[in-house]
Amino acid sequence: MKRLIIVSNRLPVSIKKRHNSIKVEPSVGGLATGMKSFYKTHDSLWFGWPGIHTGQISPKERTEVATKLEDEKCKPVYLSRHDLNQYYYGFANKTLWPLFHYFTQYTTYREDYWRSYNKVNQIFARELLKEIREDDIVWIHDYHLFLLPQLIREKFPHIAIGFFLHIPFPSYEVFRLLPWRNQLMKGLLGADLLGFHTYDYQRHFISTVRRLLGKETYFNGILTDHREIKVDSFPMGIDYKRFEQKAKDIRESNVGRRSRIKTMVDTTTEKDSKLKLILSMDRLDYSKGIPQRLESFEYFLEKYPMYREKVSMILLAVPSRTTVDHYMNLKRYVDELIGRINGKYGTINWTPIKYFYRSLPFDQIVELYLYSDIALVTPVRDGMNLIAKEFMASKIDNRGVLILSEMAGSAQELGEALIVNPNDKNDMADSIKEALTMPEMEQEENNTRMQHRLKRYDVERWANDFMNSLNEIKEEQSQLLSKHITPTIIERIAQDYAKAKNRLLLLDYDGTLIPFSKEPYRAGPDKELRNILKSLTEEDKNALTLISGRDKETLSGWFNKFNLSLIAEHGVWLKDPGNHWKMIEPIRNDWKEDILPILEKFTDRTPGSFVEEKNYSLVWHYRKSDPELGSLRALELKDELISITVNLNLEILEGNRMLEIKTAGINKGRAIRKKIESKDLDFILAVGDDWTDEFLYEVLPDSAYSINVGFRSTDARYCLENVKDVRSLLKKLANID
Repeated sequence: MKRLIIVSNRLPVSIKKRHNSIKVEPSVGGLATGMKSFYKTHDSLWFGWPGIHTGQISPKERTEVATKLEDEKCKPVYLSRHDLNQYYYGFANKTLWPLFHYFTQYTTYREDYWRSYNKVNQIFARELLKEIREDDIVWIHDYHLFLLPQLIREKFPHIAIGFFLHIPFPSYEVFRLLPWRNQLMKGLLGADLLGFHTYDYQRHFISTVRRLLGKETYFNGILTDHREIKVDSFPMGIDYKRFEQKAKDIRESNVGRRSRIKTMVDTTTEKDSKLKLILSMDRLDYSKGIPQRLESFEYFLEKYPMYREKVSMILLAVPSRTTVDHYMNLKRYVDELIGRINGKYGTINWTPIKYFYRSLPFDQIVELYLYSDIALVTPVRDGMNLIAKEFMASKIDNRGVLILSEMAGSAQELGEALIVNPNDKNDMADSIKEALTMPEMEQEENNTRMQHRLKRYDVERWANDFMNSLNEIKEEQSQLLSKHITPTIIERIAQDYAKAKNRLLLLDYDGTLIPFSKEPYRAGPDKELRNILKSLTEEDKNALTLISGRDKETLSGWFNKFNLSLIAEHGVWLKDPGNHWKMIEPIRNDWKEDILPILEKFTDRTPGSFVEEKNYSLVWHYRKSDPELGSLRALELKDELISITVNLNLEILEGNRMLEIKTAGINKGRAIRKKIESKDLDFILAVGDDWTDEFLYEVLPDSAYSINVGFRSTDARYCLENVKDVRSLLKKLANID
């Protein structure tokens, strides 16, 4: 495997200064914990902030830090206190974090935060560019570095770049609230592969690309001017064996003595040995639903009083972003809520909620998982939530119940858990009761299924799947890149053109000779195009044919003065210079009265769409409609038409944001077949841009030059980027400066 460069906001280790000595300690966080076992076993290098700002470390100490971090396969990216406050505590955690978790009321939009975010992304890029090579693989993580993929792409056009987002990606309606939305999306599109935890986040991202930037998208891909980008979901796993083995070690060491966890809840009477424990462990963050969880537990004690003094909640809240106002307010409210519940229901021998506001070492966390009877994991919005998976991996006796929020990404994998709505107190309370009364056999069956699934798809498998997908998209890009016309190929085309005595030029119109327009009826040839066509058609050795999906009346009005052939409606009508239009074969059009009402129905339901009625075809255009709605309606329309068109000998042609219904078997390839066969041609050039032109490429001889405009999978020999490049090539052939 090639060298892997991992980039994240924080390194997996942190630098601590104690009494003028430098210490390296493990970082706390899901990414650092999850990726630790993977990156250590590969040829890799991890870039990130080391946990100490520039004002806290001298140049001499930086040298010492670099040496210590080299042993950890890490490279530091230093930030000033100001940049850290503005970029991390500001834009990342006061703008992106709340918005992406749908807390729009907490979102701050400040230009100075954005400037710092932009600056820090450039600092990361600067440090990376000192180290990376073209054959490296760069894997960037999370919302702190949205701009970084494009910054690297500008310097290394062909390097493999993957990006993984560990938080939810919101719907377009939420994302569009960001004033800097376009810049962020363009930054992300510098990556070759974009990964998300769930298909919902993937779908939201593709929808946003289509609606915000107008890019052509399909299933799990995006077509840009230069390359194809893949978007996919990869549910992050955990180091399953590490949790499983630690749980076994803890149970073995506790044989014959009381566990520390039971002691934590102050069990002082004989009946307390049977006390049921509910574990609630999270960062203290408003997205985790901790207040809702506490209120639901309070409601449980009220609704089911028989469980008082028989069950306690261990609430472990890890401090997070303690200087941010919303987090300070949350801490205050949680403290008050716990005090109220304990004061209302607690007794001398029983405390309903045992509260710990701190982080715990790994072995104590696993012991909590092992000896808790229930895990209450109920975020109101969460990208994945690895705590749910860690709890299941630690249940080596297969007993215990996971209560999991449907808003957590992990709920899609852990369907055997008790899935709840975190905002429904009644549902949560009933689920706690169900968990307490669930038979052990049912617990074991459910947990065994989840454990097998998590064991198979662990963090190693997750990372390898991502890397394999990145390699696949780079191979596909390489194949497309091989079709990109180079200056050498252009010279070869020009030389063959100059030597030839009988030339045939086959040119599509919309999207090839002229850019697509949202006002298609106004998209006639401009002055530059008319000059190109005039020069090409005045050359005696040339036979030029324009092939279009437009109707014959429009093409006649635009091109009758030129000495060229015309093919209209994708092959229905043909016209040579000086002759009248003729049909390729007798075609009926009485079917239109059956199809037109269906198209009109969809037009009424899709603002901005319209029907174009040609002599022998109908076209439903959705170029001016909302991209998301238009694409959805196009799929619905196609499904509705399929059963009807089969019996009528019709086919549905999909073009650039349009569906055309026409007689089956009539296409561009069939229309030009006779032109190819009728002359002793020694030069053929065909240029098109969409799927309708594939019929044209298929019938061309191997000696022909076929060119597609745009980079997608195509039978054409070569690709050009845009209309401007097509015109540049034609001007070169026509000797136009």
